[in-house]
Amino acid sequence: MTSVRSPDALASRDPFELDRLAEELVARESSKRLNGAGPLGEYDDDDDVPAGARNLPVYVPLSHTDPYLSAETFDVEQFLLSRAYTSLPDLRTELRDYLAALKEELVKLINDDYEAFISLSTDLRGEGARLESMKRPLGDLKARVLEARGTLQVIQDEIKEKLDRRAAIREEKAFLHQLLKISESITRLESLLLISSPEDEGKDSATAGTMQLTSRADTDAEDRTRGNRAKHIARVAAEYTQLLYHVSRARTEPCAFIDESQWRVDRIKSTLSSDLDHLFATTLHALIGGKDGKASKVTEIEKSKLYADITECLRTYDVLGLWRDAEDVLRREVVREFVKKTIYPGALTAPHSPIVPHTPLPSRTGAASPAPPMTASLPPRTPYTPFTAFASKQNPFEFALRADTHSSASTSSMAHILDETDDPLAALYNTILRFVDRDVRRTMEIAEAVCVKSGSRPAADKGEKRDGEIPVFEIMANVVWSEIGRALMDELGSVIFAAGKPDDFRKHHETTQAFLRSLEFLAPSVQCVEAMRAHIVYTTFDRRWQLPVYFQLRWKEIVTKLEDSLATTKLERNASKASAPFVTSQASAVYDAIRACWSAEVYIPQLTSRFWKFTLQLLSRYRTWLDKSLPPLEPTAKVAAAVAAERIGGSNSPTTRSATPIPTEAASAESIAADDVLLQQFAIAITDITAMEGQVMKLWREELVVMLPESSTGDEEGITPEDALKQALSKLTSLVPTLLSQIVVILSRRGCDALLSMRSIPSQFRAMSSSKRMPTEPSYFVSLIFKHTKAFFAIQTVDGPGSALKDTFLKPVAEEVFEVVAQRYIYFLSAMKKTEESLRRLKKGKKSTYSLFGSSSREDDGRADEEKIRTQMILDVDAFGREAQSLGVAVQENATYRSLVEMARSSLTDETS
Repeated sequence: MTSVRSPDALASRDPFELDRLAEELVARESSKRLNGAGPLGEYDDDDDVPAGARNLPVYVPLSHTDPYLSAETFDVEQFLLSRAYTSLPDLRTELRDYLAALKEELVKLINDDYEAFISLSTDLRGEGARLESMKRPLGDLKARVLEARGTLQVIQDEIKEKLDRRAAIREEKAFLHQLLKISESITRLESLLLISSPEDEGKDSATAGTMQLTSRADTDAEDRTRGNRAKHIARVAAEYTQLLYHVSRARTEPCAFIDESQWRVDRIKSTLSSDLDHLFATTLHALIGGKDGKASKVTEIEKSKLYADITECLRTYDVLGLWRDAEDVLRREVVREFVKKTIYPGALTAPHSPIVPHTPLPSRTGAASPAPPMTASLPPRTPYTPFTAFASKQNPFEFALRADTHSSASTSSMAHILDETDDPLAALYNTILRFVDRDVRRTMEIAEAVCVKSGSRPAADKGEKRDGEIPVFEIMANVVWSEIGRALMDELGSVIFAAGKPDDFRKHHETTQAFLRSLEFLAPSVQCVEAMRAHIVYTTFDRRWQLPVYFQLRWKEIVTKLEDSLATTKLERNASKASAPFVTSQASAVYDAIRACWSAEVYIPQLTSRFWKFTLQLLSRYRTWLDKSLPPLEPTAKVAAAVAAERIGGSNSPTTRSATPIPTEAASAESIAADDVLLQQFAIAITDITAMEGQVMKLWREELVVMLPESSTGDEEGITPEDALKQALSKLTSLVPTLLSQIVVILSRRGCDALLSMRSIPSQFRAMSSSKRMPTEPSYFVSLIFKHTKAFFAIQTVDGPGSALKDTFLKPVAEEVFEVVAQRYIYFLSAMKKTEESLRRLKKGKKSTYSLFGSSSREDDGRADEEKIRTQMILDVDAFGREAQSLGVAVQENATYRSLVEMARSSLTDETS
């Protein structure tokens, strides 16, 4: 074998160390990859320089790690695309260089392991014959192993087949044992129920039937008492339940025996149900009395045993799932007979036998002391109910009574009796309540206890059904209320639900609702009450009440009476005291209409939303009547301008001047009479509005807040009833500020009229200067300034238009009038000073022209007159302040009054001039 060339000879082919330079270039370019290199011609976001101008493609030399060269199938196209930046001649050169490198590596590998290659070829000589000799026995061994494996598989299949046959036989044996149990159970049940077996069917049917009945009757009479019969039926029911379990398991596959025995199972079920119904009915009759209606005298011990038998019967019904059958027996034997005797067309007119007056509390037989009274606080004027109020079922005293009832032998009355005074319907309902409490209540409680103990009640609460029906006793809904409600609708519906007579309708509705609550209180659980309310008879009964018709009749009755009163659109004081605190009969009629909606004689809780909307409509109607009845009111802006004019004593503004001209003389009698009428009407309106707001809010706090739920208004914006009521009242009270401003203008004008007399004070003192002494009392007109204000609020008088407004509006009105009159007072006082100053200057001019004797004495008299006038002004202003202070005005805090006092104490003329 020829030797391979050494690597040193190959290295001489690369004298410039190009490989090392290429590796350094690759390392340098890989360090710059963080900046990224896009395709040639791509631009960066920062500037417009092409990316290829800075980042050239990285040259990757061919190597063993190239994914295209190491792939299982070499793809020429992908390889060429991966090196698209290399020209074909360069790529050919590169491939040739890579081929040379591969050959060089192969030669190096062979040279490094030359001895191993030589020894391997030497050692493998003659090994072929040895391998053939070893292969020959392995084939025989494989054949024997396969033969053994087949034999074992045959044996395994035979064993499995035998085991399958044995399992099938075992299942058939178990099935046969189950069929034997079914047969034995059927035979045993037939013997327990005294049913003739199929072997006896060949005999004469009539003789066999007679013997069977006779034997059965004798056996019942001699071998078993009623208690034993109940236990016997319970034993039969347990056996029958096991039979049904075995039959259900046997029906997993078709079976002729089960099909042929099904009629016997059905006969057992029918017989068991019949015997159970008969026993249950017999026990009920023994407990409450025979069908002749005469209750048999049962001792307490016997009653306890009978209730034990009823418990056993109901437990058996629950086990068999025959809840409706038990209800049918109770309905047929107890409730229906009572309903037929009690509820008939003439039941409300038939005379009732005298009974012992009932008390609102259940009485206990043999109790040492009367039971403590049960009280329930009622809100003021809550609509009355014709029965004594009773506590809820959560009352511990009620539970104590009920527990004592269950534990003791004697059962006390748990029924809440209605007040049947002059109410035949209430008397009828009381008869029904006493019957339910006496004859049905204990049975319902036992049935409920049986359902709770067996787990049927929790399953029913979860909505589970068995055979399409609810798996619990619903005696209150399906028996008691179903019969009573249907009889009330059929026999007395034309009387109870007659909406044409509103008073009788409301009374019947109220009495019936009280009866339903009392009846629900006799239910053993809340679930029973819910089932009763969900019953179709209950919903039908509730729909028979024509409440919209009743509301329309009441609406017409109230509106007709109210509109008759509102026909007079004039504010007149009502002489009758019956309308207090209202002044007019119209306001009293509106409030009476609102109270009528919520009175016990009209209100029905189911019509709460309708009566509430009607109440808001009545308030809106009263506002409309006020708008028509009030005299034409000045606009708010014009009234404000008039008040301002009164304050400043006139203005150059033509609007203000036309609104309130400066009075130069006292008002005429016609103007005073017109103002008195206006004051009367304004006071009446404010009094009635204030009284309406107070009375309606009082009615809300005492009654409506209890009657109205939060969502009764039906407003989509979520406004509460209280907010809606306040909005309706605000439309009325919004008139009060306007009316008060009108009153202030009139009273201010009257006060300013009284100030006209002060203009004559200087002339009076000068005319009587020789005999007039220094004044010590205020002028007479000061007491007249607030005369009309006092008369309006009935101060120092017997009566006045605003006497009812004194406590609320006296102070603000007096402050407004005082401010206006003080401003006018300042105006008159300044005008007086200007006049005096003019006179003084005129006299001074005459003095300089004429010089006569006694000129100095005249000057002294002039100064004395001025001092008297100033003193009188001070007395008048002080008296004016005292008058205002007596009306509650804080005069010392009033800036206008302080200016008035300063002006009054200053000199009438300017001495410096």
